[in-house]
Amino acid sequence: MAAIDADTILPAERVRQAVASGRVSQLHRGDRYADEGDTFEIDGDRFEVVSVTERTLGDLTDEDARAEGSEDLDAYRERLDRAHENFEWDDDATVYRHRFERVE
Repeated sequence: MAAIDADTILPAERVRQAVASGRVSQLHRGDRYADEGDTFEIDGDRFEVVSVTERTLGDLTDEDARAEGSEDLDAYRERLDRAHENFEWDDDATVYRHRFERVE
């Protein structure tokens, strides 16, 4: 359990603000950027990483997409395509789901 910089787990300011507002409660990344119990702060609010799970892109659901701020899985896939140059969705690609909650 460690205090980590929010920039480590949340790669963009818009993502950090979406977490701070409660619109985003998890993020899938290509690597593991935190461990369960790690904490980070955004604008003075503290968040705890409650789980980190290894998955594949093919495991993702509409519910996952909504937890990451997209309308559904199709919109999530389109967002990834726009955000990452030369991105190609591969159902077998390993990703890590980082779930977090605000700590009161």
